[in-house]
Amino acid sequence: MSTVVLAELPGRACPIAASLELIGERWSLLIIRELALGNRRFSGIVKQTGAPRDRVAARLKALEHVGVVRRVAYQSAPPRFDYHLTESGRDLVPVLDALTAWGLDHAVEADDPDRPPFHGERWQPTERTP
Repeated sequence: MSTVVLAELPGRACPIAASLELIGERWSLLIIRELALGNRRFSGIVKQTGAPRDRVAARLKALEHVGVVRRVAYQSAPPRFDYHLTESGRDLVPVLDALTAWGLDHAVEADDPDRPPFHGERWQPTERTP
């Protein structure tokens, strides 16, 4: 797991700034959301996040580098991988809970027809193995 030296961050150095340094890029939490929901394949992650393929590829590499995601080969020729959350990645599920609750309260209209049901239940990652 990568870490950040607080003294090397610009501005007010704190754990929030350090966390955002590792996972704060626009598509990161959406990729983590997809993995938490059980979406393991690159094409599915691209489809469900709406992110460009090159951004998903770059973010998956970065998230793997910082220890949030691990990849597992499922085909050797051509090489293909499934992606999984590590323990560190699964520890971000409460962040997804908080963002979901905040988004429902402050970012999505109550009568939006695409508003997902959310009644205080928590995200349940589909994977519990390291």
